[in-house]
Amino acid sequence: MNQFALLHITDSEYCFPVSENEIVIRLRTAKNDIERAYIIYESKYVIGNSQQKLQMKKELSGELYDYFSISLKLEDTRLAYVFYLYDGKEYYYFSEDGATLTYDFTKGFYNFFQYPYINSADILKKEEWLSQASFYQIFIDRFCMADENKDKNYINLKWGDIPNPKSFAGGDLKGIISKLDYIKALGCDALYLTPIFKSPSNHKYDIVDYFDVDPDFGDKTDLKNLVKELHNREMKLVLDAVFNHVSELNDKFQDVISKGKESEYYDWFVIKGDYPCAEPLNYEVFAGCTYMPKWNTSNIHVQDYLISIATYYIKEFDIDGWRLDVSDEISHDFWRRFRKEVKAAKESAVIIGENWHNASNYLRGDQYDSIMNYAFTKAALDYFAYGQLDAQGVANKLNDILARNTDTVNDMMLNLLDSHDTDRFFSEVHEDRKKLKAALALLYMFPGAPSIFYGTECYTVGGYDPDCRRCMDFAKEKEDTLNDYIKKLADIRKKCSFKFSGTRIYASEDKKLFCLQRQGRNGDVMLYINETDSIGKEKDIQVEPGNFRLFVCGGEVL
Repeated sequence: MNQFALLHITDSEYCFPVSENEIVIRLRTAKNDIERAYIIYESKYVIGNSQQKLQMKKELSGELYDYFSISLKLEDTRLAYVFYLYDGKEYYYFSEDGATLTYDFTKGFYNFFQYPYINSADILKKEEWLSQASFYQIFIDRFCMADENKDKNYINLKWGDIPNPKSFAGGDLKGIISKLDYIKALGCDALYLTPIFKSPSNHKYDIVDYFDVDPDFGDKTDLKNLVKELHNREMKLVLDAVFNHVSELNDKFQDVISKGKESEYYDWFVIKGDYPCAEPLNYEVFAGCTYMPKWNTSNIHVQDYLISIATYYIKEFDIDGWRLDVSDEISHDFWRRFRKEVKAAKESAVIIGENWHNASNYLRGDQYDSIMNYAFTKAALDYFAYGQLDAQGVANKLNDILARNTDTVNDMMLNLLDSHDTDRFFSEVHEDRKKLKAALALLYMFPGAPSIFYGTECYTVGGYDPDCRRCMDFAKEKEDTLNDYIKKLADIRKKCSFKFSGTRIYASEDKKLFCLQRQGRNGDVMLYINETDSIGKEKDIQVEPGNFRLFVCGGEVL
């Protein structure tokens, strides 16, 4: 047995409660090393005298590791446990002392694993609407313009022309409202909007006034109407919270520019000098952009200010959550306060971090609900676009990604193929429509909430920012689009009502097919994708090269 690969961490993604009397236990082992894994458990006050034993299930299999899992329903939640492993030759106990051939339960209080007690406050609640939602992301300036009475002097881009970093096309909130039925018809029931607040740029990530809607987009009445119309359609709204940095034109930073250390806001920023200076730069900024100074989110007054913004839009406009820009550069202390106050304002409001990498330390239940799952994005690109992964490789990668987080978090991850910060996925696959359709099928069937970037449905192309932010072409509505196809995928998710348990991702025996199986409350799904040059087979299933098949409840639907 490969003892170096064995890993179990209590109170982590390897051990987490899902209710007040149920807990999930996960164990990592070397791949194909352990034939059978058991958990031996009982109340920590009883286990010395008596134990219960159950076999665990190999739930995930990654590149180097297998992950065994079991869900325990407990009468006494003061849980103590060890693992009992068979490698085909010998049985081993695995405890805090590592792997041993024998184990003395009467002395177990020294070295068993334990979850001392399930406190209700430590249970990450799953926001069911998020886990079941299908998102549509909109870069507002490029989606739709419907306000004919606004001042249009700022517009410098003819609708449909290729944008540059300074382009303004005129999209607004009224335009979004006018297209809600269109979005709903795609099967999307949640919107994620890039920032709406007063800013000098087209992207609005350099905010001057958080308490005002940018006049390019409309006003507060338009925002209220948008939320009202969404909720009338049983749809949700998530706004973009830019709390890592701010515009240099913000009144707080301007006060520091004027007064230096004498300003009451001096410590709201991170400055090395009496006054902020752009050349040479002596204050912290976002990504080297001197016009976007970084907030000092360790300052209690900054925390008060930013949290007041978050709760204001929940209380005054009834929005349904926040996507957190550059969230991994902000203090954990701030996010812990943020979560408590946002959830107090609206318990069902979701908190989605922009963390591009493993964010398990933010997803313990005290900070975010989920993140934008760019790890999924990269896996999809490596499989469909770059040829870096075959069917087995992408199955391994996706399983390893799922093993990073708890089952609860996996059900709430915001999965995406592209966004306003990436090349368009359709361009990445060299405008191969079959590849885009196959990738969308994977996106919608994978655990979590799918998010499509506006224009995906009409095969929008584009390179890196700002090219990915091209204008929406609604003229293509009547042409060959993916609208009906995306709606069908969304309907499958809604009908089946997936849950993380019952997910299986693997490659066929001949390594030609990628296979994904999902179990749902109301139906099951089997997805097969073939990215090879030869026919792939899974039992009696055949999939032609470059194609895919999706089965639901035993019947082929796509």
